[in-house]
Amino acid sequence: MSNSNTKPDGAARLGWAGVRRHPLLLVLPALVLLILIMAVPLITIIARSFIDPVPGLGNYSWFFSHKLNLIVLWRTFVISFWVTISCVLVAYPYAFAMSVAGPRLRLILVLCVLVPFWVSGVVRTLAWVIILQDTGVINQFVIWLGFDKLSLIRTQLGVTIGMTQVLLPFMVMPLFAVMRGIDLRLIEAAKSLGSHPVKAFFQVYLPLSLPGVFAGATIVFILALGFYITPLLLGGPSSTMLSTLVQQQVMSLLNWGRGGAMGVILLVATFGFLALASPFMRRKYDISGGSK
Repeated sequence: MSNSNTKPDGAARLGWAGVRRHPLLLVLPALVLLILIMAVPLITIIARSFIDPVPGLGNYSWFFSHKLNLIVLWRTFVISFWVTISCVLVAYPYAFAMSVAGPRLRLILVLCVLVPFWVSGVVRTLAWVIILQDTGVINQFVIWLGFDKLSLIRTQLGVTIGMTQVLLPFMVMPLFAVMRGIDLRLIEAAKSLGSHPVKAFFQVYLPLSLPGVFAGATIVFILALGFYITPLLLGGPSSTMLSTLVQQQVMSLLNWGRGGAMGVILLVATFGFLALASPFMRRKYDISGGSK
């Protein structure tokens, strides 16, 4: 009886000692699952871009030899850039209000950000189709003011508005996380030393909040590059993004090679952007507004 009781305990101690010597064993199941879900499909798409329909660089040669593909690739980055700028401009004052508000008001502001985030992106985009159309609420208000109606649907402006609303939580929450850690007494100290409130904000508070700006902007920009539903429903021929062309090649034309090549090119371009932006993200800012 005593031997049967001590053996499992000894085995358990031995197993725990093995895990402590090899902590990678703790993350091994999650690592295997991550490889199966992400790495295998990615490797498959990259491989098919080189071998489908025939081995070689034909798919990449086709992409760069057609001007339309390059225009759409450039447009994808331009739209993503403006969506990121829009998110920063809208999210910064909102996150600041969340950081200085009381507990009850802060809860309401957080819910205003998260509740739409829990709604399907398709539903939110269809709502914007109704709002932005020629007979929508915005154009009715513009006509009531005496102006000509605006072209919002099937334009880059409409796509930017819809994508900004969908991606706004990804900008607000990183900003809020950083702003909550900033001591507002620093601004009061700057004002007590004779600094104007606006100058104190730009020289003290803004530099301390820049890590949140860079983190949120990076997340929003990368997510915007791969958007499909919102540009498809709100956009038109002049606002087509690369994800739409990938869908056409894969689903309509069953050309996995060209679709994979587009995806690989977008992935490489995204990594190139991150390489260019990483020095700014790693830069440390002091409260005088400079960098080091």
